[in-house]
Amino acid sequence: MSEAGKNMGLFASLRRLLGTLLEIGQVRLELLGTEVELEKRRLFDALLFGLVALLVLNVGVVLLCGFIVLLFWESYRLAAVGGLALLFLGATACLVRAARHRLQSPHGMFSATLAELQRDRVGLQPSGRHE
Repeated sequence: MSEAGKNMGLFASLRRLLGTLLEIGQVRLELLGTEVELEKRRLFDALLFGLVALLVLNVGVVLLCGFIVLLFWESYRLAAVGGLALLFLGATACLVRAARHRLQSPHGMFSATLAELQRDRVGLQPSGRHE
């Protein structure tokens, strides 16, 4: 009976260990999926900013061409068209800078997952100290 109790205890312990390992793996995979989704959104935002920057640049170029055409026309229309052209070109520069900033994020991909795996590895080492 004592041996049967040891076997049941060993199997129960192994079952709990397997359950814990599966749960840790599931949590890590969910975290990885979340980070992939965030990376996908970051890239989409950068692409969207880039496309809007190209659109605004096109409008700025059209207005700049209009400015050159109107350069020889009457007096105050030039300031209005030139101001609008500068406004659109300035907006283009801001959007390009925002897109570049989105693409050059200081955090590497999957940094939270790597940090959790590092914590798991430290916790599994036989030193006896856990954080």
